[in-house]
Amino acid sequence: MNIYISNLSFQITDEDLRDLFSEYGEVTSAKVITDKFTGDSRGFGFVEMPSDEHANKAIAELDKSKWDNRNINVSVAKPKEERSNSNRSFAPKSNGGYNNRY
Repeated sequence: MNIYISNLSFQITDEDLRDLFSEYGEVTSAKVITDKFTGDSRGFGFVEMPSDEHANKAIAELDKSKWDNRNINVSVAKPKEERSNSNRSFAPKSNGGYNNRY
């Protein structure tokens, strides 16, 4: 089961997440999501646990609990929705969309 954790302290590491959830059972992966440019934590992460029973117990006991002076939110992760380029809107450039290089 994939678990979503939000409102994490920005000092929390992958290892910290793994340690916390390991108290409830085996953890296959633990990842704090970071900004791709700065490498800083974005304040949320994911943990995978092979046992649904252990994952559900972790969710029930950790959701809304205080960890590192923050009330964390813990829930079953929703599948990533496919993104479509058709929903994007692009504002026209102020020069009418023409490239002034030439």
